[in-house]
Amino acid sequence: MVNSSLIKELKKIVGDDYVMHHPDELLVFQYDGSTDKALPDVVVFPKSSEDISSIVKIANRYDQYIIPRGAGTGLSGGAVPMYGGIELVLTRMNSILSIDVENRLALVEPGVVNLDLSKYVASMGLFYAPDPSSQISCTIGGNIAENSGGPHCLKYGVTTNHVLACEIVTENGDIIWLGDKFRNVPGYDLLGGFVGSEGMMGIATKIIVNLLPIPQSVKTHLASFATIDQASFAVSSVISSGLIPSAIEMMDKLTIEAVENVVKCGYPDTAGAVLLIELDGSNEEVSEQSKQIMDICNSLECQDISVAASIEERNALWRGRKGALGALGSLAPNYFLVDGVVPRTKLPETLKTISKISEKIDLPIANVFHAGDGNLHPCILFDEQEPGMAEKVLGAGGEILQACVDVGGTLTGEHGVGFEKKEFMYKIFSNSDLDQMLRLKSSFAPNGRLNPGKVFPGGPKCFDMGNYNTFRS
Repeated sequence: MVNSSLIKELKKIVGDDYVMHHPDELLVFQYDGSTDKALPDVVVFPKSSEDISSIVKIANRYDQYIIPRGAGTGLSGGAVPMYGGIELVLTRMNSILSIDVENRLALVEPGVVNLDLSKYVASMGLFYAPDPSSQISCTIGGNIAENSGGPHCLKYGVTTNHVLACEIVTENGDIIWLGDKFRNVPGYDLLGGFVGSEGMMGIATKIIVNLLPIPQSVKTHLASFATIDQASFAVSSVISSGLIPSAIEMMDKLTIEAVENVVKCGYPDTAGAVLLIELDGSNEEVSEQSKQIMDICNSLECQDISVAASIEERNALWRGRKGALGALGSLAPNYFLVDGVVPRTKLPETLKTISKISEKIDLPIANVFHAGDGNLHPCILFDEQEPGMAEKVLGAGGEILQACVDVGGTLTGEHGVGFEKKEFMYKIFSNSDLDQMLRLKSSFAPNGRLNPGKVFPGGPKCFDMGNYNTFRS
């Protein structure tokens, strides 16, 4: 039962309509895009930095955890309140506060939807580069927590490369700024440590991001191959040629089938895999690079390669790619998405291992991923209503992550560690590595009240782990 005095104090800050504590109201806030679920004790919708500061101070007095939440699209359990507490939903803080066209900067609140920022500044000839597949709904605050990527991070980098400064509320309720809009602050890069800290080091309340000029020319190629091995080799060949496309995305035959069931964007049903290869830049640069892409793909026995002839065709191709995960619902009731990274040259080997895992568990695995930087997204298709299926799928996901690590890869490319992968951290980090990470985290939030139980193996507060005796070397 939630303390009635706590509820009264929270309502004084944000108003009666923006505090939820009835069990039925809390159900929708028990999960994000992952498989984990847990109910918060209370949900609060702040409107300002000052609201959040006051809420955090109240949480400290009542010994409550704080779990920041954006749109709930995360895929690693980062916004799931595993140990209860106050879930702080930031979607009311959704204002684009100012645009500095001359310096190509935007000041935004954390609840601004990613795609809405690019739409807002398009008439000014600008765009915001980080573009997660969920960009139609995910928020910039959530992107900062997870250091999100997206298809175009191959050329433009991930969220941390585009965030210049953040106003944050600390664990004790102070409001401070990290970084500055011209990257000229001397001293340690505290902002770099904060971005990607998954809500454990503070709560972003205002964000200054870098904007880029809309490219003069964009060409989107659709290349189809008979096998996924051939498509993987084409990816390595493109990069080794010296070209850096803005995006190289791959979808296998199973994903193509799902997309064409739902989106019908014209992917060839005879292909074992397709690549979306996008180039942008000046007219001359893109035209020359497009010829090189065509030559490389044709030299590798590409079944077919074409270039989108209009913005409508280009949008259709990307609508298929960005709608691929949702389209998998046409093949199975549920999917479990694994986010791992491997060197590009290890794509064929890793995909063969994933195929073997699929055969062993007798479940289909669809592959749709950011091939240009080796960020894999195998999706295990299943029905969670079948007894024992969840455990089977989670075990297979662990095998896939192990396969990524075995070839020199890592546990996550853009979805974060969250709750889902924290027990795998020992696979790539030593006790000393994790101890140093914990020291950094504790310098911001020593009491472990912010988003407890995430990233670090162990209990709700990471310092419960003592000397990490449970880790493997």
